[in-house]
Amino acid sequence: MNEIKELHVGILGFGTVGQGTWKHLLENEKAWEKILGVRLVPARASVRSLNKERSQKIDSSLLTTDSLSIVEDPNIDIICELIGGIEEAKELTLRAFQMGKPVITANKALICEYGDELFRAAEGAGVRYAFEASVAGGIPIIKVLRESLVANEFPLIYGIMNGTSNYILTRMENEGASFNDVLGDARELGYVEADEALDLDGYDAAHKAVILGYLAHGIWIDIKQATVEGIRRISNADLTAARDLGYKIKLIGVIRRSFTQNYVSVGVYPALVPVNEIIAQTDGVFNGISLTGTVVGTVVLTGRGAGQDPTAGSVISDIVDVVKGMHGSSAPPKLLHVTPYECEPAPSKEISGCFYLRLSVDDRPGQLAKVAENLAEHDVSLATVSQTSDDGDQSASIILTTHLTNEHSIALAIDSLEKLDGVKEKPVLFRMFDPHGFEQK
Repeated sequence: MNEIKELHVGILGFGTVGQGTWKHLLENEKAWEKILGVRLVPARASVRSLNKERSQKIDSSLLTTDSLSIVEDPNIDIICELIGGIEEAKELTLRAFQMGKPVITANKALICEYGDELFRAAEGAGVRYAFEASVAGGIPIIKVLRESLVANEFPLIYGIMNGTSNYILTRMENEGASFNDVLGDARELGYVEADEALDLDGYDAAHKAVILGYLAHGIWIDIKQATVEGIRRISNADLTAARDLGYKIKLIGVIRRSFTQNYVSVGVYPALVPVNEIIAQTDGVFNGISLTGTVVGTVVLTGRGAGQDPTAGSVISDIVDVVKGMHGSSAPPKLLHVTPYECEPAPSKEISGCFYLRLSVDDRPGQLAKVAENLAEHDVSLATVSQTSDDGDQSASIILTTHLTNEHSIALAIDSLEKLDGVKEKPVLFRMFDPHGFEQK
């Protein structure tokens, strides 16, 4: 009887996802052997501290603080890069390619910064660079884009790409709880990144949106060129006003493409999404991504976007794909630029939409008229207006929605409004998102 071949997996970074990957490789060892015809063995892991208590039990002899030693270990066949950060992760990944080893990663920031270089290096070395776990945790969005929907071009991809911000907004919406109170709970539950700006200011979702933009359109949008906004300025009053208008406020990533002008735009921002849309109904820590394809129409994927099991599951899915490719049962899909011609980032004048504004103003006659006149000077016309007086401080809250305009015009209007006499603080601006208003090829 032939002896079952073993493939040894080295895990760089033994945090939540690394431990989850180790656990599921061990627990499902027989299943992987049956599926793949080889035995997957978690062999070594790198850590920052050898003495730290960990939920996953592991022989201390299999741990090291030297990640490079795992990459260069001739007995290690597959590398899982889960250390986070950018520069060290890049160097380890490139070294693995030089050693002829495939790499699986959950490192969206690394791909965002150096994706093109790393993809080319992997292709040059003839190995796989798999990154399903870098976007939306347990949702297989990258595999769907690269394989299941490869016949499509995508005028619109949008959705919830950060579970922490969605959890906060859901509780504010459903319970009337304050932002700060829910944020405190999210911290206690371990939902918030150590660098809270990643979750609260939109950067985590922006990394994911940039990656999806590349996969769908073959263009890297510098994150500095993308619109990136977070959830800190969303108030309970905004959530109530949105609901009265038939919307829910969600932090969404949006990748859209004009096929007539060949522009691509990538952005992450709070937006009013119609309540009947699946994305609006995706609550809690769940993520949801809607893809509109030129062949398939609209497909929506939802699932847990973060946490040990969903993300580790995506890592293992990539390991399985890599092993199948190594043994000839499935050719490694190339990272094709799915559009054969060049496209470029969209100028702000070419990004159109309707907007929601909330202003705090002096409660005096003629103030609303001055606001409307100021907006009209920048080609922004009003669709709805509501005004409420705030008790005791001689101020009023004005909530406006606009007709169709563009990002350039509304930016000029907001700058002007901020300087307008009687406007007491910077206006709050959110986009009103219409997923059915985008160009089809």
